[in-house]
Amino acid sequence: MDPYIYVAIVSALALLAYYFTLLKAGLARGRFKIAVPSHSGPPEYERYVRAHQNTLEHLALFLPGLWLFAYVVDPYWAAGIGLIWPFMRVGYALGYHKAPEKRLRWLYISMPPIYIFILGTLIGGIVQLVKG
Repeated sequence: MDPYIYVAIVSALALLAYYFTLLKAGLARGRFKIAVPSHSGPPEYERYVRAHQNTLEHLALFLPGLWLFAYVVDPYWAAGIGLIWPFMRVGYALGYHKAPEKRLRWLYISMPPIYIFILGTLIGGIVQLVKG
């Protein structure tokens, strides 16, 4: 079996986690009666929007980092490390929806995979270049 299938599954989970935040922000728009295109409203509503936007910002680093790490270092390690991110981002969003401080534990756990992927790819790439 192609080991990249695991990376693809983790990618799909990450996209579903992002879609969850999109859906919750959209539903909050209706719940708080926020007219399109405004993203302003009561703090309770803005937490849904920020959880969605912050997840998008992290997704832009997570997905390419996941695939680069899989290619340069190892797809099994990439999938294993990457599996943390989608679940932590859902926890992050749910925590943020309740109160800003309830997002932090989830945020801190979701960030290391991104750093590992980017730095691991850079180090792994340099090692491969040096080895020839």
